[in-house]
Amino acid sequence: MKPAPGKITLIGAGLNGPLLATLLMQRGFSVEIYERRPDMRRVRMSAGRSINLALSTRGIHALRQAGLWERMRSIIIPMKGRMMHSIAGELTFQPYGKNETEVINSISRAELNIALMDAAEEHGATIHFSQRCAGYDLRTGTIRIRHEETGEETIRETEVVIGCDGSASSIRGEMLKLSRFNFSQQHLDYGYKELTIPAGSKGEHLLETHALHIWPRGNYMLIALPNIDGTFACILFLPFEGADSFASLTTQAQVVQFFDSRFPDAVSLMPQLAENYFANPTGAMVTVKCSPWHVEGRVLLLGDAVHAIVPFFGQGLNCGFEDCTCLVELLDRYGADWLRVFTEFENERKVNTDAIADMAIENFTEMRDRVADSRFLLRKKVELALEAKYPQLFVPKYAMVTFHRIPYSVALARGAFQDRMLEELCESIGRVEDLDWEKADRLIRCDLAPLELRQ
Repeated sequence: MKPAPGKITLIGAGLNGPLLATLLMQRGFSVEIYERRPDMRRVRMSAGRSINLALSTRGIHALRQAGLWERMRSIIIPMKGRMMHSIAGELTFQPYGKNETEVINSISRAELNIALMDAAEEHGATIHFSQRCAGYDLRTGTIRIRHEETGEETIRETEVVIGCDGSASSIRGEMLKLSRFNFSQQHLDYGYKELTIPAGSKGEHLLETHALHIWPRGNYMLIALPNIDGTFACILFLPFEGADSFASLTTQAQVVQFFDSRFPDAVSLMPQLAENYFANPTGAMVTVKCSPWHVEGRVLLLGDAVHAIVPFFGQGLNCGFEDCTCLVELLDRYGADWLRVFTEFENERKVNTDAIADMAIENFTEMRDRVADSRFLLRKKVELALEAKYPQLFVPKYAMVTFHRIPYSVALARGAFQDRMLEELCESIGRVEDLDWEKADRLIRCDLAPLELRQ
């Protein structure tokens, strides 16, 4: 007999917590969520840390599993590719996929969070706001909750605790006290700052709506994602220190001069640039890896709490949502045998979350620098041509990660192999039309096994 569903406590009502709560409630579990912040549906949250998110196949699959995808359609904007902006203002469009069905979706973090919290409560989950997890007793399994406004502390008993509380996880902080807990974090030397391109006089987008806009400048970049209200959420990525860095931009005049010289077509669309720049905080980006992910079937880490990644592959949201679907699939298979479920979950996910963490850092270099290189653009065109002819044999790494649910570890390994193949095929050509198809056919059929493509 499988143990009956019990009470589950989730720490964190960000994105993963409410989605996981909905999936668990659908399976008969009782779920409570504790969130240190106030309810964003009732209290205006500070600006500057609400970077738009890129929702793609893995995240959409999770929302479909929870029956929530249709309600999200009103708050997304499909982006068909990258729109590159040169210093001279020239535009170059690079499609993301092989056709217009392969898009990524820009979605407001706040709007998505609100929709997920609403859904969790509709399914019967209870969310306690302004209540911080101040401690977790690994021996007794009790959690200490502190009310953020009154300072009052209470002890709560629960059968299972799942930490969905982000890269600064309090639950992981308790697990760090274990004698053989492995933990590493790697901060980028780059930070980010959120800025805004307002809507036009009639509420329209002032740039191409269905694109992610990138101003690649070698050592840094500006990007812009469309919002449904006609605005663009812009993110400036700069080194913390150095000549062109956050440390060097200390006055409004310096900021305006920097943008005038590096992003002239963007600055003309940003009338409140200097005010935005100094009003919004400078964020840091970190990669977190650790193990084990659980303790004796009583507590588990999930999402950024256990594998925070930098945002440059657009997979933070999608990877966390895939955690949720993987976990409930194991629950469907084994029932509430928590030790087995948590062990299998870590075994299945860690190799893949490590892989996407590495790919995200690698993609940073691509976005800020290589996307403007003619040889890189040729390789992208050759990739799409090979995929069109060999759709189950040659799938670009970006497509494996973004448009399919191929395990990240497979995408990393296969992508590296395909990169070497592309290097050989593109070495002596300047156009897709010059591709040696006989050589390509020989390499692909000899070295690549068919992929199982899941969407």
